Amino acid sequence: MSFSLEQLKAFVATVETGSFSAAARQLGKAQSVISTAVSNLEVDVDSSLFIRSGRYPTLTPVGERLLVEARVILERCEHFRGVAQSLGEGVESRLVLAVDELYPESKLGTLMEDFSRRFPSVELELLFPLMEDVSRLVLEDRADLGIMWRQEILPSALNFHTLGWVSLTLVCAPEHELAHQPVAWEELKRYRQLMVATRNHSDEKARLRVASDVWWVESQWVIVELVQRNLGWAFVPEHVVASALDNGYLVAPILDFDDHDWPVALELIWHKQRSLGKAATWLKSAAIALNK
Repeated sequence: MSFSLEQLKAFVATVETGSFSAAARQLGKAQSVISTAVSNLEVDVDSSLFIRSGRYPTLTPVGERLLVEARVILERCEHFRGVAQSLGEGVESRLVLAVDELYPESKLGTLMEDFSRRFPSVELELLFPLMEDVSRLVLEDRADLGIMWRQEILPSALNFHTLGWVSLTLVCAPEHELAHQPVAWEELKRYRQLMVATRNHSDEKARLRVASDVWWVESQWVIVELVQRNLGWAFVPEHVVASALDNGYLVAPILDFDDHDWPVALELIWHKQRSLGKAATWLKSAAIALNK
């Protein structure tokens, strides 16, 4: 079996326009060229694609089925051209973004929508490490850009831009002892605290440690689940815990030592010694603009 893209284009155009003559006008060809291309395609697939007995050609069952495949092939060809053009213009073929779960998913979704429209041919990988694991991935050239909470000491090889602040809320289950009365700072030390854990040993992950009894968990979302099961209390980003608070699965205890949530700074980071391609440069600028 041998067929050409021109034959597939003639076939699809005939279906979409309703006739060989209309397809010819759409493609800028003579009608005889379109008719011949479709006829040759029928020879190549050894089946009739159109019923020609009426005024206008209508698809046979085989034609209906092969139309789906023809459109897929032509769409992938256009994608191939787009990728080739992007590479020729200096756009990366692949981009890796490492994002701490502190970054609100609504903002990340908006950023990804805009990126998809601007760079539809770039293969994107989203990683969700925690805290300084983000910077480690960027340092090791395993991520092009990172969004993370601010480290006390950022590696000198990295550059950064502050995107804003995320509030952490102290939460516990409705039946937890902390839920029933105003909570003093010393009271927090008496009960198990659930904290996010990174995959390396550093002082960074213990910055918000209060209790002596701690469970380390490598996911903000799992922490919420465990807190709901009354396995401890935790500091959790507002956007992660909002639904559980609204539904009454969790409560934010009244605190007698502070009237506010704890803000954590979010930073966009990249390596100073590695130049960013067009897609990464755009993504960096878009992330900064989105959070102004």
